[in-house]
Amino acid sequence: MQDEIITIANDVLTARIAFLGAELRSLVPDWGGDVIWEPDASIWDGAAPNLFPVVGTLVGDRLIHKGVAYPMAGHGFLRHHRMTPVSVGETSGSFRLRDTVETRRSYPFPFDLTVSFSLEGDRLRQSFLVANPGEEPLPVSLGAHPGFRWPLSPSLPRSAHRILFSHDEPGGIRRVVKTGAGPALGRALLPTPVSGRVLCPEDALFAPGAIVWDRRESDRISFGVPDGPGVEMECGDFPHFGIWTKPGAGFLCLEPWQGFMSPPDFAGEIRNRPGIAMIPPGDSRRWSLSIRPVRHLSTK
Repeated sequence: MQDEIITIANDVLTARIAFLGAELRSLVPDWGGDVIWEPDASIWDGAAPNLFPVVGTLVGDRLIHKGVAYPMAGHGFLRHHRMTPVSVGETSGSFRLRDTVETRRSYPFPFDLTVSFSLEGDRLRQSFLVANPGEEPLPVSLGAHPGFRWPLSPSLPRSAHRILFSHDEPGGIRRVVKTGAGPALGRALLPTPVSGRVLCPEDALFAPGAIVWDRRESDRISFGVPDGPGVEMECGDFPHFGIWTKPGAGFLCLEPWQGFMSPPDFAGEIRNRPGIAMIPPGDSRRWSLSIRPVRHLSTK
């Protein structure tokens, strides 16, 4: 498929977004280089994929609805579908995907999804609007998966970077576990690696996989070098969160989610999956986040 991309820009930011999955491919502030990871198929071929209609994996890669099993790959199918541009301007763009015969083979529901981007000063805002045109409640899990360069500048050591939370995060985390039916999210609540509001990312921390919060205190999470370059993410509409990289790789993903990977003993109906949002017939729901590159990352 041809790599179709739109570019939106204002005086301080330039963003490039692909039609495929409405994926953010580049975000460049006027003071520095691109903060988004450039895909490398030998390491990770994503840049900032969008996740829909599930986050993470289902047990056995099967979605169950009314007792019928449907094949569903981890993180859903949106990232593999070309979305239709519905509105493109100098500083904004929107993309749409509706259900088709193909999507109903794995997700047997009518849906209408719009992913929108807009530049608001020094901030990129992204939103997901999901409408339910069907006659039964629509089970939805979705999220963003942006990969930021680590280090954010080639002149900086990876070890200088920090992940900063807007509030103390004393609660525990969850980790991926391996089962006979594939990976799942462990039920054990493990001690947090966050010291107060600060997490020092290091490769060993991610050797077991992603760090997952199924509850958290912070609406704003930042990554970068204190008093140096960084990115701030506002994600209060999303109740769950993940942080992931591959040890030694040049990216770190901050992932706001509605929903998360299934627990190891869950093989029930999709509507009962932990973290699922249910949209009533004829209704809709919107989730929004923003990304703000900053030249000097504040620790306050």
